Amino acid sequence: MNTDSLLNYISKYIDLTEEEQAILLSKIKYRKYQKGQYILQQGDVCKISCFILKGCAKSYHIDKEGQEHIINFCIEDWWASDLGSLISQDPSDFNIQCIETTEVLQFTYNDQESLVNEIPKMERLFRKMLERALVSSQKRIVRNFSLTAKERYLYFKEQNPSIDQRVPQYMIASYLGMTKEFLSKIKSQLILDQ
Repeated sequence: MNTDSLLNYISKYIDLTEEEQAILLSKIKYRKYQKGQYILQQGDVCKISCFILKGCAKSYHIDKEGQEHIINFCIEDWWASDLGSLISQDPSDFNIQCIETTEVLQFTYNDQESLVNEIPKMERLFRKMLERALVSSQKRIVRNFSLTAKERYLYFKEQNPSIDQRVPQYMIASYLGMTKEFLSKIKSQLILDQ
């Protein structure tokens, strides 16, 4: 199991000694999911956080009418989890499903708690991850209220150039809160504007 990308990610926030790295690595589990497989299903309690080594997953909610609402895409060096369910241990509001064959490193909730006790500076890492998730969520809400559909798509493409090529357009439309037909019109208009 290649843990270099996880250790590089962590080093952006905290410095771990070799002994601390060994403790950390003893708590993680490698897992490979096939395309279409679920990491988490809506209604189940989230027990793990996954660091994506390779692949792509989507986090989404199914409403009462059966409509899929994509909340996030998770690619390499990103995390996939339902933090609310993980922290509260209440049933999840989200599904996390692999769009591609996806390789992850997993931490259980209990192992994360154990890591904080054994390596106190890990609390800073987990706090920084929560802060980033909160800020990202808040900014997305503001963009959804204040930007036009075209502006939201352009922002998405700018921020996620590799995802745009890896994910079907109907999923991007769902993430942006529009129909795939409307997204297609926006893309056609952008081509005409060039």
